[in-house]
Amino acid sequence: MRITDIECTTRRLPLHETWDGGLDHHDVLVTRVHTETGVVGTGLGWTPRVGIAAMRAIVTEDCSPLLVGRAPDPVPRWRELYERLHEAGPEGISAMALASIDIALWDVRAQVAGSSLVDLLGRHRDVAPAYGSGVNLDKSLPELLAQVRHMLESGHTALKLKVGSADTERDVERVARVRELLGPGGKLMLDANQRWDLPTARRAIDTLARFDPHWIEEPLPADDFPAHERLRASTAVPFAIGENLRSVRRFRDALVRGICDVAQPNVVRVGGITPFLRIAELAATYDVPVAPHLLPELSAQLALCVPLVSMVEDIDRAGLEDLGALSRPSGVLVDASGARADTGPGHGLEFAAS
Repeated sequence: MRITDIECTTRRLPLHETWDGGLDHHDVLVTRVHTETGVVGTGLGWTPRVGIAAMRAIVTEDCSPLLVGRAPDPVPRWRELYERLHEAGPEGISAMALASIDIALWDVRAQVAGSSLVDLLGRHRDVAPAYGSGVNLDKSLPELLAQVRHMLESGHTALKLKVGSADTERDVERVARVRELLGPGGKLMLDANQRWDLPTARRAIDTLARFDPHWIEEPLPADDFPAHERLRASTAVPFAIGENLRSVRRFRDALVRGICDVAQPNVVRVGGITPFLRIAELAATYDVPVAPHLLPELSAQLALCVPLVSMVEDIDRAGLEDLGALSRPSGVLVDASGARADTGPGHGLEFAAS
């Protein structure tokens, strides 16, 4: 079986509410890999702010000529495309474009095998734990508490909220009120989204540690590993990092330095399913669980396949189906009872016409 054509379309998906910092949409690149037998695999590229046109150009101009006429085998094709795109930089836009092809090729392989993606990759579990999450730093305290009550009413006993306010006392008040609502037995995750420098992170974590955070996410700029090491020396609060680490090697370095207690790879940002699986296996050798970042319809499937899993993020009305991107339900569910997948052959993601 050979690849006959690569088709790319883009979609802009308006969010139901503006996220912190004024983000009001996500851009999606849909890549379809056509084969001579009629099997079509669908891949996904994603970016919340910039780069969608560049991603499409990389796929159509730089990748398609290398793929047409070749067998749709994801692992060797990923390696060849990675080497081709390395001149433009192995991370960032290049990796996100490559991801859309890699995901499509895995979809082809699963369909040909008559298997779901989860069972093709190797199902480790039928359900992965999930936590309720909100993009809520810009919300007022009453709005935040209303959001938290909604998540608790839906059955969540693990929650994540944003920190990193200019005034640390604002964070303290908000975390204290959420911990009060959640109760002492619930898991409470905090996400600073790289907003702190090292002195601020030390002071903030010292102050917030009394609320027993299950983890602190991205306390520092993602690429500043030496600062993470210095921060690690001053706190026992676990670090969750990885949504802005863009390669297997970056995760390797974080694990070796002991600054990654929960790994959060984004399947698109790291370059696709092929490198995501390598990251998950690498993390397992350090006894570090994986909590896939965003894209719940795909992240949930991967969470069922990794050796060690933490939790899947359940952001209200932020999935591809919630945003109107899909033409039919994917067969993936993420809610308070966990993340589950029953997709039929392939990964189950069928995108609506733009």
